[in-house]
Amino acid sequence: MWAVTGLLLTIGSTFLQPSVVIPSLPGQGEMVLVHQISVTLQIGAVLLTGCLGGKNAALLAQVAYIFLGLSGFGVFYQGGGINYVRSPAFGYLLGFIPGAWLCGLLSFLRPPNLERITISCLFGLLVIHLVGIIYVIIVSFPNFSAMQNTIAQFSFQRLPGQLLVVCATVVLSTTIRRLLFY
Repeated sequence: MWAVTGLLLTIGSTFLQPSVVIPSLPGQGEMVLVHQISVTLQIGAVLLTGCLGGKNAALLAQVAYIFLGLSGFGVFYQGGGINYVRSPAFGYLLGFIPGAWLCGLLSFLRPPNLERITISCLFGLLVIHLVGIIYVIIVSFPNFSAMQNTIAQFSFQRLPGQLLVVCATVVLSTTIRRLLFY
């Protein structure tokens, strides 16, 4: 059940962009700014599946997601199909598999608490980026300029927004696990 839920969450969150509400400072009136973050909720869905469903459900959900995308279903951010393997972004999608698995493994080693879930999500995010960077290096070699630009675009520019998504994922998964007593 968690694998199917994780697959649906990953597909649906691919096209959702999070926002941050920023209240105005005292004396500036009653303005509230809504600032969109330049990432999707996909990382959150991948890690949430690991935190709630465990390593096996997370692994199955992400393998199914990659399989669906490569089969031609437009579940990836920029479509789908077998030609997507040429995209540098595909390495980060491949990183979903070990990242979700590791997050699920670490989340269930001991009873959940905020610190443990945070560590599991951060390690999952780290693995996703490491796999993505390795893939970019392999695909872009020997064009070091393209390699640098792609890593900057997909890792360094998106990491702050993804860390905000991870924070929300940690709070949500910790709360749900406490409510469900597991």
